[in-house]
Amino acid sequence: MRGFTRRLVAGVAVASAVVAAAPAPAQARAHTKDSYVKVGYFTQWGIYGRDFQLADVQQSGAAARLTHLNYAFGPVTADGVCASADPWADWQTSFSAENSVDGIADAAGQPYAGNLNQIAELKAANPKLKALISLGGWSGSKYFSDAALTDASRKKLVGSCLDLWIKGDLPGLSDGIAAGVFDGIDLDWEWPGSSGEVGNIIRPEDKRNFTLLAAEFRAQLDKLGKVNRKKYLLTAFLPAAPAKIEAGFEVDKIFKYLDFGTVQGYDFHGTWEPRTNQQSALRVPAGAPDNPDFSVENTINTWIAGGAPKRKLVLGVPYYSQGWTGVTGGGDGLFQPATGPAPGIFAKGTEDWKTLKKLPAQGFTVHRDLRNGHTWLFDGNTFWTYDDPAVLLQKSLYIRAKGLGGAMMWSLDGDDEKASLTKAIAAGLR
Repeated sequence: MRGFTRRLVAGVAVASAVVAAAPAPAQARAHTKDSYVKVGYFTQWGIYGRDFQLADVQQSGAAARLTHLNYAFGPVTADGVCASADPWADWQTSFSAENSVDGIADAAGQPYAGNLNQIAELKAANPKLKALISLGGWSGSKYFSDAALTDASRKKLVGSCLDLWIKGDLPGLSDGIAAGVFDGIDLDWEWPGSSGEVGNIIRPEDKRNFTLLAAEFRAQLDKLGKVNRKKYLLTAFLPAAPAKIEAGFEVDKIFKYLDFGTVQGYDFHGTWEPRTNQQSALRVPAGAPDNPDFSVENTINTWIAGGAPKRKLVLGVPYYSQGWTGVTGGGDGLFQPATGPAPGIFAKGTEDWKTLKKLPAQGFTVHRDLRNGHTWLFDGNTFWTYDDPAVLLQKSLYIRAKGLGGAMMWSLDGDDEKASLTKAIAAGLR
């Protein structure tokens, strides 16, 4: 996520054309208000260099439009248990009044602080919002295969995850001190049965073991839920590539245990390739050099064909871009050779939408493929593929027409101070 990582008013004319061209969302009539899930990922490390706080999620209006907040990430250790990747960020650091959701500075001696306390404040301000801890991620999935290998190892992992994140037994503090912060678990094993980060442990048995791990999470969450009279959620982040789906997931079995699965709808192409391309198109664009190729439609259809229930598929959308520089070949820059990744503030080849939206004033031209649902920027040398509010509205209409469960956003820190992207999705899925 994932590989590691628009103004709606400005896109009204384009959005209107998208709405007119979109198929009638007949299945949407079966949905009631707020029945679509809107899942936003908040990154643990975003509070540092990006200076993006949970207070920003509240103050921008994003929180009021989300149904679920996924906190990324909690790694699985070599010992096969859940742990914190950064206890300082999670529950130790104090926030000023300016950076606190409730506007009150953390005080010395309070039970716990950090992002977990801010999540609790965010939920208090938005009572319908559910928070989940996302386990693994691109750099935290190395030992998932070991932890899922046997019945005993699965029980050990799940028990430790519930103790730490659901029961709130924070190390060095009183047991249960952070109980109630999280309402469930999001499995971000990247990837069972196929490659992810270099050095990840991979086994052919991962495919079956993912199902068994999901079953164990479901069983232990339900058992705890009976005690607490609470429904705990279990979700998973799922890949786009058909080969990864086939290698790692018993598609017709896993949704018995999952409340829903968020499907990767981005990183279809990127700067690991020598030519420009789309990273998140709704459909494969005309003239695409790869056949077969990735698209939202192809990915969703693959999951459905495998037996996934439509209403449990939640489409992931990017709040960031993939970018190339040294682009030659002329034209609008699409499908052209490039010398390498474009400069980015936090990493080469990627950039937040909140930065990209300023580029048209700096000599970049916005290009749109309304039929196939993707947008890009090009100035004759540098190329960025991204989603803006108009594209997200089009994808929201696709979600409705297809009968899917909702949208997931990676990640909230890429949005602007007005939460323009989140508001576009919420408008489409209201």
